[in-house]
Amino acid sequence: MRNVTPPTYQIPANFIRGALLVALLVLGLWFVLTGFTSIPADSVGVLTRFGRFIEVVQPGLRFKLPLGIDVIDVVAVQRQLKLEFGFSTPGAGNSNQYPDDPEAERTIVTGDLNMALIEWIVQYRIDDPKEFRFHVLQPEWTLRDAGEAVMREVVGDRTIDEVLTIGRQDIESDALTRLQALVKRYGLGIVVLQVQLQNVHPPKAVQASFSEVNQAQQEKQQAINLANGEYNKVIPKAKGEALRKISAAEGYAAKRVNEAKGDAERFTATLAAFLKAPEVTRQRLYLETLQEVLPQISKKIVLDEKTSQIFPLLPLDQKSK
Repeated sequence: MRNVTPPTYQIPANFIRGALLVALLVLGLWFVLTGFTSIPADSVGVLTRFGRFIEVVQPGLRFKLPLGIDVIDVVAVQRQLKLEFGFSTPGAGNSNQYPDDPEAERTIVTGDLNMALIEWIVQYRIDDPKEFRFHVLQPEWTLRDAGEAVMREVVGDRTIDEVLTIGRQDIESDALTRLQALVKRYGLGIVVLQVQLQNVHPPKAVQASFSEVNQAQQEKQQAINLANGEYNKVIPKAKGEALRKISAAEGYAAKRVNEAKGDAERFTATLAAFLKAPEVTRQRLYLETLQEVLPQISKKIVLDEKTSQIFPLLPLDQKSK
């Protein structure tokens, strides 16, 4: 028998070169796709190499080593974020803002051992990306726990009336100050911008009674405002009338005083003239008196001394018409 050698097949060199070229193209494409990343304008990138922090990368198209050597974690440092306490907004993008138990979270004991249902918001911004990613394992959940603890502490220092009525602004300000100090102490890389109360209610069992109390207080304030309005309307008018009467009285007093001074000066002048010429002055006074009196008499009868005996015959007792 003859030995039959099987035929040998050789791979063409062109095919090998083509396969290598395709492999290099795929590798290059994969390198490009995994070696570059885009960072939004409102964010920065935290670059780590084998899990170790390297630097903070600014927005734009940035290169990193592929194969998982470099990782760029995008952190939104320009966005204003928020956490909702005691309630949740459907469809919100921040998963950390959803409370595990909203009912328990919004139920808070006040300083006078009453219960209040409080819903509030904490608005914050990421201030230090490196500290935010590496100092605390879950900084946003830590912020949520700190926000709840601070609110319970602040509300626990006040009465139920303060919480429901006049103390809302003080609660927000005090809670903001304490939460900012606590976040800085923990090193969360976060700056707290605002603490805002949303809804503050008494427990459902006593809401009707509190509503009646609030209505009574509003009616009381309304009555006070009406009384103040009536007071402001009547009192100025009375004061103006009093000032007018005082001015009139002062004017009348000045008039009478001036008239009295004029009469006194005229009497003094008349007396001086009388002392100098008594007869002339007496005659002048007599004539002036007659000049003043006679025009007021309707009937005038002039008699001399010789006809005095006819006085009984004259109708002197009849009034003139």
